[in-house]
Amino acid sequence: MDLHILVINSGSSSIKFSLFEAADGEPASLFEGEVTGIGTEEAGFKFHDATGKDLSGGRSEVKAKTPTEAIGLVVGAVSGAGLPEVDAVGYRVVHPGAKLDRHQRITSKVIEDLEEAVVFAPLHDPAVIEVIREMMQRFPGVEHYACFDTVFHETMLAAATTYPIPAEFRERGVRRYGFHGLSCESIVRQLQAEERRGGLKFPRRMVIAHLGSGCSVTAVVDGRSIDTTMGLTPTGGIVMGTRPGDLDPGLLLYLMRQMKGDGLAGLEKLLNHASGMVALSGMANDMKAVRAAAAKGDRKARLAVEVFTRSVKKAVGGFIALMGGVDMVVFAGGIGEHDALSRSEIAGGLEALGVSVDAALNEAKDDAVRRISASDSGAAVMVVPAKEDWMIAVHVSCMAGSGEKA
Repeated sequence: MDLHILVINSGSSSIKFSLFEAADGEPASLFEGEVTGIGTEEAGFKFHDATGKDLSGGRSEVKAKTPTEAIGLVVGAVSGAGLPEVDAVGYRVVHPGAKLDRHQRITSKVIEDLEEAVVFAPLHDPAVIEVIREMMQRFPGVEHYACFDTVFHETMLAAATTYPIPAEFRERGVRRYGFHGLSCESIVRQLQAEERRGGLKFPRRMVIAHLGSGCSVTAVVDGRSIDTTMGLTPTGGIVMGTRPGDLDPGLLLYLMRQMKGDGLAGLEKLLNHASGMVALSGMANDMKAVRAAAAKGDRKARLAVEVFTRSVKKAVGGFIALMGGVDMVVFAGGIGEHDALSRSEIAGGLEALGVSVDAALNEAKDDAVRRISASDSGAAVMVVPAKEDWMIAVHVSCMAGSGEKA
């Protein structure tokens, strides 16, 4: 029996949604869409089928001043004439907090635990909790499942997750959780499928660089996460589009003293929305535009790119040293998959560690899994699409098929 799974990947101002069909094989995407600019005067709406055919009915601009209105657009789209009935709904949830350590069916207890986790992810979890509550009312007759961005990193040892702070805070769940786990897991699964097809040998030691608006680097051994750059929240680690990555704790104290009246809320906004590459370049969060400005001699844009690629290179090199070598380096995410210059600049200088890129292969345009390493590279260098929504559909299909109960 075919299972039709609606996947919701929501942010603070957008909701991406996909409808998958899961039968005997892997889930296949049937329809995809997105509501953007939620809370603004002019929200955007996209909806198309697997072939790219536009199904939005010409409604590129819509009314979505609240998450409830946005959900109404999503429900209306996936409930249209000729579309299959939704059998299950899966959600990407960024932070599960200290009590949830596996993907699971959503119950009232799970929602309670998620509400407790808001203290760790005040910018991410409240929006998704609101979306979950609304969707459960709109689809009361189906099961709903939460898939967490942290679960892939549950294999990290205590030495990788423990912060050197007093025990009273560690006992409250303050530790390094890691994020982009669904992306990393989808990459592992795609590479395993490539090996089964005879396309490559699955690597024992791998570094995954997920580079998009949010960025992280993860060390993987035998398909399991052993360390990653993000920590308690997605704000830490390497430099990102609007987030600074790791900072001197003393700098945070300095900023708090300087900001005076703005206090904690002002600092939180600065760190999550006004730092990273946008702070350095003075431009919008758009790597393509920053690259273009840097090519024209814009010093701020050039510095932003250099700070970004340098931070990624340091993380990749550090994890190679941690693992005692590397068999594969993977680039994923919007920047990782589409910005050839970032890939070459990050790989440049890693030749001594066995990593080098073929210029022609690196410049090739292709959305599939592909190798870009030079013929004399000791490690394979790959570009692999991050397929978070598909990974959620895989998990929901497994949980629904097994009758999993939380």
